[in-house]
Amino acid sequence: MSDDNRETEAVVPIKLPRRAWAFQTAALPLSMVMVQVFAVLVLLLSKLALNAGMRPFVLIVYRNLIATVVVAPLAFIFERETWKKLNLVVLGWISLNAMFGVTLAMGLYYYGLQATNATYSAIFLNLIPIVTFVIAIVVRAEKVALGKWPGRMKLLGALTCMGGAIMVNLLRGRLLHLWPTHLLKYSHTAPAATGHGMARLAKVFPSRYWATMLTCLSGSIQSCVVGVFLSHDRADWRLKWDLQLLTIVYSGVFNTGITFVLISWAVSRLGPIYPPMFNSLSLIITTVTDSLLLGTNIYAGGVAGMLLVIVGLYAFLWGKGKELLAAKKLMEQQQQRG
Repeated sequence: MSDDNRETEAVVPIKLPRRAWAFQTAALPLSMVMVQVFAVLVLLLSKLALNAGMRPFVLIVYRNLIATVVVAPLAFIFERETWKKLNLVVLGWISLNAMFGVTLAMGLYYYGLQATNATYSAIFLNLIPIVTFVIAIVVRAEKVALGKWPGRMKLLGALTCMGGAIMVNLLRGRLLHLWPTHLLKYSHTAPAATGHGMARLAKVFPSRYWATMLTCLSGSIQSCVVGVFLSHDRADWRLKWDLQLLTIVYSGVFNTGITFVLISWAVSRLGPIYPPMFNSLSLIITTVTDSLLLGTNIYAGGVAGMLLVIVGLYAFLWGKGKELLAAKKLMEQQQQRG
């Protein structure tokens, strides 16, 4: 069986009553818009907290602990019997998912955010599907079928996204004065500083809440080990009633706990391609709010690069979606014959 066929196994067709289908049709896109709004707000809060001196791994540890506490009641209420399916294989996938999705991804992301700005970080969040695609090719988990249009569009979209990212880095152009900026007047005082993993985990452990809770808990433990190694000062781990605590609570509840649940729900219904289709929304909102509130300059070259990233992302997602649809039809035909 091909890799595309295996990937479609994470999406199980579910027949729903008419009212439930209508609710799902409206709720799915709304939930993804909410995910993007959560992402924008936590991005700005995290930037402010990091600027105020918070250590990246301290934020990751507390954020995922909060998410674990938030999701735990849902796991025990709605998936009481699912914990019995836990075994060493499942725990291994959860640990691996936490390592790449929490410890490494969030760690690198926060260090990058600390050194740059919110808009710059949002641009590279849109490259996650592209990076995943490149890694999948390197490890031979996916092949590029250049003989067909979907394969060509995937490759063209990936190259366009990379070109847009390079343009953002190298080409500034004219400074655009679009609106009053730096409304928060917040200064920099700090010292110098999924969807495929989730889809794979869903195959071996089809749980929405337990998988989220255990991934957050595992990621928090791993990040704590790394964080203690990097920062021995107890003052860095001490929380106060300030912006840093607000960032931890908000990001843990909304951007980690609720977001993981909403994304896993969308993936289980419409596949791993659906959530990234909304990523450009957070990029646009972040660009505007980052300029308005934090005073980040917007340049013509950066805008052109962002447009290339968005166009390339949708071209890639179109090609990938067509391949998944074709693989799903082929699998259904094989099942009917068998």
